[in-house]
Amino acid sequence: MRVLVLGGASEASALATLLAARSDIEAIMSFAGRTRAPVAPPIPLRIGGFGGADGLAAYLAAERIDVLVDATHPFAEQISRNARTAAARSNIPLIILSRPAWARETGDRWIEVPDMASAVGALGDKSRRVFLAIGRLQLAAFEAAQQHFYLIRSIDPVAPAFQHCRVIAARGPFDADAEERLLRDEMIDVIVAKNSGSPAVFGKILAARRLRLPVIMVERPYDALNASHDPAEALDLILRHGARPALRGV
Repeated sequence: MRVLVLGGASEASALATLLAARSDIEAIMSFAGRTRAPVAPPIPLRIGGFGGADGLAAYLAAERIDVLVDATHPFAEQISRNARTAAARSNIPLIILSRPAWARETGDRWIEVPDMASAVGALGDKSRRVFLAIGRLQLAAFEAAQQHFYLIRSIDPVAPAFQHCRVIAARGPFDADAEERLLRDEMIDVIVAKNSGSPAVFGKILAARRLRLPVIMVERPYDALNASHDPAEALDLILRHGARPALRGV
């Protein structure tokens, strides 16, 4: 059985480890290439886009892929859309591996917004010290609000066009105690975060709860209804789908 895993979330790496231990599965991991130094998985890796849904469908046919797994970041909306389209065109199973979103708990001061433009608006006109915990790809949205100071943390180097900012280069996980110290030291007023659901970066949410800081929480653009939340469960689905007769047309 040949399996293509579209990676990006940490769960993809855990699934890759399980797949690497199977002699009956040939698995390939694909990264979009947005992170410059991704952690190499224990299965063959390709880096780069496919050229949209058409390109992905062509790749699935050329490589005779039997099962497609979408284990991308919860905010990789376009890639997930392409995966759904390509799997349907190729008549092969699509398994979605996605961690659950964080849920608001007692003490949280969340301001939930649908997108980054709304997050910018939620900051208001008054100058604030903002922790932008959103990665590097969507920083440009905040260039329209230069009245704020921005603390930015990114895995990859960034050169944001902000008048007042500080950049921290770091890769998680980040524990809550360290996050609390960071928020205090930088005198942060508000956090902007994406609801990734990742335990590796939940420390900032817990720290904000402790400090009673507001969090502008950007909701997921797409949340799959039938997603698997566990790599072992996803492997079981792969094996069950792979055991069925091939669905492709001749």
